[in-house]
Amino acid sequence: MTQVALTISAEADLIRVRQVLRARCQRVGLGLVDETKLITAGSELARNILTHAVGSRGGVRVEDVARSGRQGVKATFFDEGPGIPDVDQALVDGFSTSGSQGIGLPGSKRLVDEMTITTEVGSGTVVEIVKWRRDRSWRP
Repeated sequence: MTQVALTISAEADLIRVRQVLRARCQRVGLGLVDETKLITAGSELARNILTHAVGSRGGVRVEDVARSGRQGVKATFFDEGPGIPDVDQALVDGFSTSGSQGIGLPGSKRLVDEMTITTEVGSGTVVEIVKWRRDRSWRP
């Protein structure tokens, strides 16, 4: 199946992101706990786009991935917002530029198997997350 792309520009888009992530997790056979972890991380990253990239374009691409006999789900969140000045600091629990609890990025990273952040101040941010299926023998 090809990737699914969604625009993230309003609260209602958060529901669509969760629905698409859930459908992909079920398609590749992620267990309920891993499905919940990916949806939670994805929901947080989508909310970050609404909170920090106000007025800019943002979205997510969701796709199946396979590597070394493993299957999983990859979600790539992107925006044309202000960027993250200090990624290391943004990944520290409790750090926030918006007055929140500061658990979004570090919490998301703990919930997934892989997370990469590419950002440039003034140009935007791309956050890619991957959750791998634990059982290699499952086939759709």
